[in-house]
Amino acid sequence: MSDQSRSPVHLTVLHGGDLPPGREEIDNDPRLASVTYATADQLPAALPGTHALLVWDLFSGALADAWPKADSLRWVHAATAGVDTLVFGDLADSDVTVTNSRGVFDQPIAEYVLGLVLAFAKDIPATLASQRERTWRHRETERAGGKHALVVGTGPIGRATARQLAAVGMTVEGAGRTPRSSDPDFTTVAAASLDAPEPSLAPALERADYVVVAAPLTPATRGLVDARALERMKPTARLINVARGPLVVEDDLARALAAGEIAGAALDVTETEPLPDSSPLWDTPGVIVSPHMSGDVTGWRTELTTLFRDNLDRFLSGAELRNVVDKRRGYVPGT
Repeated sequence: MSDQSRSPVHLTVLHGGDLPPGREEIDNDPRLASVTYATADQLPAALPGTHALLVWDLFSGALADAWPKADSLRWVHAATAGVDTLVFGDLADSDVTVTNSRGVFDQPIAEYVLGLVLAFAKDIPATLASQRERTWRHRETERAGGKHALVVGTGPIGRATARQLAAVGMTVEGAGRTPRSSDPDFTTVAAASLDAPEPSLAPALERADYVVVAAPLTPATRGLVDARALERMKPTARLINVARGPLVVEDDLARALAAGEIAGAALDVTETEPLPDSSPLWDTPGVIVSPHMSGDVTGWRTELTTLFRDNLDRFLSGAELRNVVDKRRGYVPGT
């Protein structure tokens, strides 16, 4: 990358009304010719002449609509780990560099998954329900230690999750693009597909007490957890999705839960967000629904801004950027 400091750099921040904390330091950076804040409807007017774009409107697809106006764009930074709603065909085919916020959410999401596993094992939802009813109902619960978890997705979030689960005595297997018999964070890694010539996901699903979905949304992972996958799971197993809603076919999941094919599910992400009032998953026993919050801990917005400012320094000085995304892998046709 050439030294951006040799020519004026114009930065645009796409936001949805919630602006980055500490943005004054960005606004007052003498190396920037201008900083423009634009909402989705303002982006087409703001893009001409823009060299760098911070997508702070976390799941906005506005750049695709405004793309014809991006006449000078060289870098897009996403304030998210996943880029499935950001990357589209023209962007994937362009010379524009895309970076994401990988690293900010890894440990918080891993802790959230561990919390969900413990909530299931110790039957915390039933305890809270009994408390609301002022009912003293003794029962036995399960151990977490000694259980088998399958983490689908062996990226940073999946690895952080594996380490948390292993710390409480669980055996943790992974599923990813490249099967292997050993890995620093997983006992083994299975192929994350039921359609591979020699599918290894099927037996991995059959072994698991907990299936944790932590993979990015790509053409290969869309609808990965469908009726076929759910049929492979134990009737005592639970599914946890902290990735993207479309990795799980929710109609198939609702049917599997109703039929007792699996014991429960925790969904921090859903196919449609917010989860529609009409969804049976709201009231299905054994289901925990949370509003896409697993990675959002106190101070997360400040961490996102700090990461962006570090990358902005790199961009302006011509240094190598952090968290460069493989745009073709991140491009999901039809989104």
